[in-house]
Amino acid sequence: METLKLIIEEHISFKSQLIKLAKSDLLKTYRGAALGWWWAVIKPMMTVFVFWFAFTVGLRSGKPINGYPYFLWLISGFLPWFYMSDMITQGAGSIRKYSYLVTKMKFPISIIPTYVSLSKLFVHWVLLAVTVTIFAIFGFKPDIYYLQIPIYMLMMFVFFTVWGLFSGMLSSLSKDFMNLVRSTTHAIFWLSGVIYDIERIKNPTIRFLYNFNPITVIARGYRNIFIYKQWFFEDRTALMGFSVTLLVLLFLALWSFKSLRKDIPDVL
Repeated sequence: METLKLIIEEHISFKSQLIKLAKSDLLKTYRGAALGWWWAVIKPMMTVFVFWFAFTVGLRSGKPINGYPYFLWLISGFLPWFYMSDMITQGAGSIRKYSYLVTKMKFPISIIPTYVSLSKLFVHWVLLAVTVTIFAIFGFKPDIYYLQIPIYMLMMFVFFTVWGLFSGMLSSLSKDFMNLVRSTTHAIFWLSGVIYDIERIKNPTIRFLYNFNPITVIARGYRNIFIYKQWFFEDRTALMGFSVTLLVLLFLALWSFKSLRKDIPDVL
């Protein structure tokens, strides 16, 4: 509890700098490109188009789902994945990326993953606006279920910010951990139900275990908003699984922060 209190106090003390640092991180990521941060939107759209073409035109398996074209079902799950995938890798490398803040000035380590996560959230907002516009073009206008978007967005932001703190601490001490994270990102994508419906899995045990995968819970939550029209409290098992996973990750993040924060400046 003392460690958690310290982290909260650091965030309160530097709250005015968080937005500025998040904007700086976003600009730094796409600095030198002619289109600038628009690549943050173009790249995801190209990825969605490739998967749509492969499954709908190539494999001819993209059938309408719940009355919605497969393309809309696909992008509704991809929408949160782009933020989550960025945070899996860039969150893990955030402290090492901004090592000069730790080594050359007295800057709270716990703040770094937060503003990196916030910068990715800015991009997510833009992609969200694009997604809502695409749905409207197809004739599906926003409805009352869209009110759940801030809830799932907050769940996603909190979980992957905590992940950034935990993984960022370990990656600062070991490049092997960072390499492990990068090498498993594609496996996580294919195992998390981003491009397939986990309800079609026949094994009930495997379906139950998916409730403890935060990527699955968030992607399914966004699809419940856009496609299935379900409220977040209707799937209590998923909420329970997400909460358990978040608590475990929070414990690990606090443990790593308490154990390693004094050693990281020397290592970096």
